[in-house]
Amino acid sequence: MSDLAQIQDLMRQYFGYGEFRPGQREVFECLLAGKSAAAVFPTGGGKSLCYQLPALTFPGLTLVVSPLIALMKDQIDALRKRRIPARRLDSTLNLAEYRDAMSMLRSGELKMLYVAPERLLNERFCETLLQAKISLFAVDEAHCISEWGHNFRPDYLRLASFAKACRAERVLALTATATAPVLADICKNFEIAADCAIRTGFYRPNLTLLATEIDREARERDLIARLRDRPAGPTIIYVTLQRTAEELAEKLTAAGLSAQAYHAGLEDGDRARIQDWFIRGTHEIVVATIAFGMGIDKADIRYVYHYNPPKSLENYAQEIGRAGRDGQSAICEFLFVRSDLFVLENFVYGDTPTAANVRGFVDELWKHGGEFSVSQYDLSSKFNIRINVVRTLLTYLELAGHLSGGTPYYDSYQIKPRVPSGKILANFDGERREFLTKLFGQFVKKKIWLQLDLEQACKNLRQSRERIIRALDYLAEQQYLELKTAGLRHRYKTVGPRPDLAKLANTLYKRLKDRETRELERLQGVVDWVEHRGCQVRALGTHFAETETVDCGHCTWCLDRERPRAANTLAAPQIADQLWRQALAARRAGGTALADPHTFACFLCGLPAPLFTRQKLTTQPGYGLLAEVPFATVLEKVQAVGAA
Repeated sequence: MSDLAQIQDLMRQYFGYGEFRPGQREVFECLLAGKSAAAVFPTGGGKSLCYQLPALTFPGLTLVVSPLIALMKDQIDALRKRRIPARRLDSTLNLAEYRDAMSMLRSGELKMLYVAPERLLNERFCETLLQAKISLFAVDEAHCISEWGHNFRPDYLRLASFAKACRAERVLALTATATAPVLADICKNFEIAADCAIRTGFYRPNLTLLATEIDREARERDLIARLRDRPAGPTIIYVTLQRTAEELAEKLTAAGLSAQAYHAGLEDGDRARIQDWFIRGTHEIVVATIAFGMGIDKADIRYVYHYNPPKSLENYAQEIGRAGRDGQSAICEFLFVRSDLFVLENFVYGDTPTAANVRGFVDELWKHGGEFSVSQYDLSSKFNIRINVVRTLLTYLELAGHLSGGTPYYDSYQIKPRVPSGKILANFDGERREFLTKLFGQFVKKKIWLQLDLEQACKNLRQSRERIIRALDYLAEQQYLELKTAGLRHRYKTVGPRPDLAKLANTLYKRLKDRETRELERLQGVVDWVEHRGCQVRALGTHFAETETVDCGHCTWCLDRERPRAANTLAAPQIADQLWRQALAARRAGGTALADPHTFACFLCGLPAPLFTRQKLTTQPGYGLLAEVPFATVLEKVQAVGAA
């Protein structure tokens, strides 16, 4: 039996599918030949099988990196029901589940292990993983590696180097949304040959795409009418804000519909409960931020509504792709209220720190000189730069050759013994017992936990970090003690002569402003698509470098042959005198924290910032007072007043 025939046989045996979906055969052929590959398939296009099936034939481990805990949970549950040795490591596992996964990893029993990108920052885990044979390194949501994509994540840039460090035999990069420049970035970073970059068509003939421009006052009423008039079916309604999710779910429930809100602000248990409720249901409605739906294994979603605009056409394509994965008809309707754009634009502006804070950030890094370590969270707090932007700035500095990053580490290890130290030591003898005796002497008693300064312990004991970490990990697995870590720090080394720091800071700030411009252009791309005079499915395909030549017949344009309501430029709302008086009162109450005009404008627009969290300003009157006014309008008025 050929390798490809074996994969097809396994597909029938474990998953019940008789034929490959478009693109799968080509991906399998690349992987079976020992080559790395990229798969750009639409949501529901069978990406997961592209690594799950080869994993069953490869001799070593298939490591799957995904940012989606929901995907990991669903897929692992399904794989284990099929008696496939697969596990996941994420923040929701209890101690027994974690130990089970690590034990199987060490023994070589595992065929598949799912982890989040952040797990590869854990030195304890990486130390174990480097001992394993990794036949396939699969990267889900691979578009996150590209700065030109809609969801750039700096952690993803480390994945390519990690794949080399762990000697992965081949890489598979997967995504549902990649424009031509993004796919080129994916292939460049993971060293994927052009003939192994497999893209299938975006077109889904069972999806009806509707885009309706509507008044804010009519939107809620019209949505409820649609939910009542159309045949009931599993439904996702996407909104921008957590508050909107809660309020709309309550109104739908009051209207007699079965609806719940889902967003990142909920407790893990509540999110899991709502997710399970939705998956099991036949007509349930989830009102959600984009935190919901990624990786959800539910094929019969009949409706996807966008109550608020998506941030980009990439987001839109991914979100509507969750509908009709069973091949049956589904409706995706975008209820476009033009003034919603102000809120989304404001979030884009809120990601850009001030030029002064970027300069302070750069000066902080170079004041150390040579090799140093930093806490990214400390940098975020000190310079009022969002944590993802801090990571982006550090990545820019690495890519430009100014910094070289090392392995992250935890500066604090804590233990809570389950048995007395004497009983632990009784299980060892000779040098190992002597080593553990000295190690236990390095811990300092706190309230409940014993704390270890690992760097100091290495010096005192003249032992490597790796040996101490392996010892603590082993003791925890044997249930002699509980172990937890804190204080993640990242190692860096400055490279080359000291740069002109003022010039470097200006370059970084300009790069962030360029990024801001690209995000605003992506948002404008959504508006242009709604207003497009022509087949909207063809227009969406063109965005993703596809060349459909025939109109779809089931989008708003094809059904009506006219645009949704003629678009007009929306005048920015004015700030009423009474609101401005409230704003100035809030500034006086905030003191020096709100003295800077840019910071004060962010406060009034309700934009999250480390400073606001640290000083608990998000609970103060005035926070978000002007959330529906364009940031530029608010900033201009604040600047007219000047610094407080």
